[in-house]
Amino acid sequence: MATRRSRGDGGLYWDESRQRWTAEVTVGFRPNGKRIVRKARGKTKTEAKAKLKELLDDIEKGAVNASAGYTVEQALDDWLKRYAQGQRDPNTVKAVRSLVNNHIVPSLGARPLVKLEVDDVEDWLAEKAEVLVTSTVRNLRSILRRAINRAQVGKRVKHNVVLLCDELPAGKGAGRPSKALTLSRRKRCSRRRRSLRCGPTSWCRC
Repeated sequence: MATRRSRGDGGLYWDESRQRWTAEVTVGFRPNGKRIVRKARGKTKTEAKAKLKELLDDIEKGAVNASAGYTVEQALDDWLKRYAQGQRDPNTVKAVRSLVNNHIVPSLGARPLVKLEVDDVEDWLAEKAEVLVTSTVRNLRSILRRAINRAQVGKRVKHNVVLLCDELPAGKGAGRPSKALTLSRRKRCSRRRRSLRCGPTSWCRC
C-alpha cells in the first residue's frame, strides 16, 4: 500500500503499472485549481526517497521546474527562439545557430541540463580549443552561458555551471609563450658572453 505524506512535503508510492517507486511533489496550482506536480522514480524505495529529497531541495532553492527530461539542447532551443526575436541581423542569428548546431548540440545536447557538470563543460571547451580559434571558443562559451542563464530564470536549473569553469583555454593557433630574454637573463647572458665569447643574446642559450 502506498505511503503518502502531506503534499507540501512530497510523497512516495508504488506505481504498479511502471513497477517503480514514485516520488511526487506538488509545486503549485494552475489557474483551474489543478495541482502542478513534479515526479521522479526509482527501482527501490530507498532510491525514490533520495530522488524525493532532490526534488524538495530543488524547490527550496527555487528550481521548481527542474527535470531530468529537459536537455541542454532544449535549453539552447528556448534561448535561440528568444534571441532570434530580437532586433538582430539575420546573418548574425544564422551564425549563432550554426555554432549551436555544429559545436554545442553534438557534444552536450543530449545531456539533461540538471546533470551538466563543470567537468563536462571544461572538457568540451578544451576539445573545441584544439580545432577552433580562441574567439570562436569564447563565443561558444558565451552562448551556452546565456542559454543556461535563461533556463535558470525559468527555474529549470539551480545554478549555471559555465560560471564555475576555469579560464577559457587558448584556441587553435594561439601564440606560443614568448622566447624573448628577460632583462635579468640578458644581463646574465651579457656577462657570460663576455667571458665565453658566445654569440648575440638573441640566440644565446646561457
